[in-house]
Amino acid sequence: MLIQTQDLIKIYHMGDAEVRALDGVSITIEQGEMVGVIGTSGSGKTTLMNILGCLDRPDSGSYVLAGEDVSRHNKDKLAHIRNKRIGFIFQSFNLLPRISAQQNVELPLQYAGKSDTHHLAAKALEAVGLGDRMHHEPAQLSGGQRQRVAVARALVNDPDILLADEPTGNLDSRTSDEILCLFEDLNKQGRTIIVVTHDPEVAGRCGRTIRMKDGRVFNGV
Repeated sequence: MLIQTQDLIKIYHMGDAEVRALDGVSITIEQGEMVGVIGTSGSGKTTLMNILGCLDRPDSGSYVLAGEDVSRHNKDKLAHIRNKRIGFIFQSFNLLPRISAQQNVELPLQYAGKSDTHHLAAKALEAVGLGDRMHHEPAQLSGGQRQRVAVARALVNDPDILLADEPTGNLDSRTSDEILCLFEDLNKQGRTIIVVTHDPEVAGRCGRTIRMKDGRVFNGV
């Protein structure tokens, strides 16, 4: 079992109002699965993503990642786990505009204090089909190519999990299909991939779907 959550609660206070963003969420994800987390705005899927990605902590409940309960870790410990175990892919790519694709991919390696960053970044870019674009800056790349750079950056530290937040949201249908095909190929290689989306077609490309509504899982656990 790679991921197991039990009765996750997350409450936000907005003035006098209390919003239960997560209201007792229990899920399991096995190593090597490709799982879609789907829900409308306000369903709790982004809050769940933040907790699974060790960007936030639940108010109560447990989150066990690779056998380690990370629910109550402090920010420094969570940052270490993020860098070691989780690769993030975002809708807006989050690439630095004035450096090359290769330099963007090198950043997580530098944060991790690894050597030979040039070689490892080049290898990751080749793995996503961008070996001939590694010296281009983001403005010189198409939307699909920029997202491939983001995938390479997520892969470069060899994480346990790829966590993709609306990864096709800024892409046309053809390019979206290319990125999803890339995810499917990576999953066939044994990568665990979690795709957070509001799009049923994107979720349908995953092996299993976790549906969320009003802070709860109501189907597909």
